[in-house]
Amino acid sequence: MPKSTIAHDEGAGARTTPGEPRARRERTLNEARRTLILDAARAAFFELGLDGASLREIAKRAGYTPGAIYSYFANLEEIYGALLGESLQRLNAVVAAAGVRSGAPAELLRAKARAFYTFYRDNPKELDLGFYLFNGVKPRGLTPELNQTLNEQLMAALRPIELQLTASGLCADEAIAETTAVFAHIVGVLVLNNTGRIRLFKQNPDALFDGYMDELLARLPAPRT
Repeated sequence: MPKSTIAHDEGAGARTTPGEPRARRERTLNEARRTLILDAARAAFFELGLDGASLREIAKRAGYTPGAIYSYFANLEEIYGALLGESLQRLNAVVAAAGVRSGAPAELLRAKARAFYTFYRDNPKELDLGFYLFNGVKPRGLTPELNQTLNEQLMAALRPIELQLTASGLCADEAIAETTAVFAHIVGVLVLNNTGRIRLFKQNPDALFDGYMDELLARLPAPRT
């Protein structure tokens, strides 16, 4: 009796055709190459800036020809978009995990806001990477669809702050306004810190952030008893 052309994957218990292991290897290889390109691009962007990093420079660092990169990314802006998307995913994960054991909305609000602040304080290059989202300067060639997706990821990272402001008693419009103010304060303080300008004022960025959050929490409605 001829053997079946369907093989069993012992690890997963799933059925596979003879061509699937090869296809799986191809996917793994392509993912590894894509990761290598993104790692090279991240290093180039961080070292040379967004304007200084060229496709040729990224290809050189990755060990590929510029033409080979087009198999994975259409242009430099698509690489930039992929890097920023990954950065925002990490930001969202950090904010989502913050304060999970906190009970009161005010405690959770502080934890979420601090997680957002700390992510960019500890990763200043990520702030540089994402700064076009903050000031509205769009890289040339970034498609409207990708631009919208990236902005939605940024807003998703801020939404937990907005939700806790609403849970603390603010109406929807008030919560959005305060979320905007928290975001603006974080970005402003970190830009001053990262550029060294904060030394002109002899201020500590963490103290400024904590002071702002203290003032915000004091403005919130008193908890119901």
